[in-house]
Amino acid sequence: MLSARAGNSPVSGIEAAVDHGRGRPGLIPLWSGESDLPTPDFIAAAAAAGLQGGETFYTWQGGIPDLREALARYHGRHFGRPFEAKEFIATGGGMHAIQMCIDATAGAGDEAIYLTPAWPNFAAAAAIAGVRPVGVPLDFSVNGWSCDVGRVEDAVTERTKMIFVNSPSNPTGWTADPETLSAILDLARRKGLWIIADEIYALFHFGGKRAASFLDIMCEDDRILFVNTFSKNWAMTGWRIGWIKAHPSLGRMFENLVQYSTSGVAQFMQRGGIAALDQGDGFLAEQVKQAERARDTLCRVLGETGRVRFSVPPGAFYLFFAIDELTDSTRAAFDLIDEAGVGLAPGTAFGEDGQGFLRLCFHRRVDQVEEAAGRIAEWIRRR
Repeated sequence: MLSARAGNSPVSGIEAAVDHGRGRPGLIPLWSGESDLPTPDFIAAAAAAGLQGGETFYTWQGGIPDLREALARYHGRHFGRPFEAKEFIATGGGMHAIQMCIDATAGAGDEAIYLTPAWPNFAAAAAIAGVRPVGVPLDFSVNGWSCDVGRVEDAVTERTKMIFVNSPSNPTGWTADPETLSAILDLARRKGLWIIADEIYALFHFGGKRAASFLDIMCEDDRILFVNTFSKNWAMTGWRIGWIKAHPSLGRMFENLVQYSTSGVAQFMQRGGIAALDQGDGFLAEQVKQAERARDTLCRVLGETGRVRFSVPPGAFYLFFAIDELTDSTRAAFDLIDEAGVGLAPGTAFGEDGQGFLRLCFHRRVDQVEEAAGRIAEWIRRR
């Protein structure tokens, strides 16, 4: 007999749309959370040099010292205080980081709270680990998405072990303000809960500065684990390399979890990560500017239909929008592939609270996003 938890793991609604439209001539694929750029040459060259230099053996479980020091420098630049290399653990992507943080903080029969609509992988990974995911919906209005922390507290039970907070959010773009982060942190302190902070889009924030972070308000002994990835900032989605930031006292435990899962990130790939961290700020800044232009174009074109409801996202690079009279998100996503030549993710891929919505990734060339928006607008007008 197979494990019921593994056998019952859900099919990703995002991948279902991808499978339906993959390879269609002329289709504009905006269903996945990645740009249309390959990894920059300065990153690829650093990895290639490591590969050519023979860095192909087993390596440090927590990451090579050079990478961990680069992570400390990167955080110091962007968060305005010093960090130590021993606070960081290299992982096989952001998803691996999340899985290890779940394993570290909860077990079979425990509960984990997360905010919905949500990227589906956290809830699925928790369920596979035997942890019950408990979704708490964000509120949607003309003023944007917001989090009612009182509702989060109402969801806490004696089995709750953690709160997973993704801000800026995939798929909604919701970005927690400092007051909301403080309220969540206060709740976690009072209830003795861990926070898993997914802040991978912290620098993908529109308005001239990064998003608010738990790093701005936490104390050294707060129970917060940060998960992150190289994927989004530096066009490295296929590399599968990320990191965890945790209190140094947890370093040995996480190194053990790495040992018993992946046995470490390839050393030559870590060389690419170092280049991204030390040399990639300019590349990232330009990508954020381009994404903001694409976002504004997209919102203008869809807004002109008069039949689309959305909140202009302050962070990340997704538009989560609803179309008047649309009730079946999955059917709409498939129809848009077949009839408009645009690939979007159905809102139901992000939980029941996503019904009636669609997610579009606008981290692409502005002209491509404008063309996709025009096709969607025309499809709406024909309905």
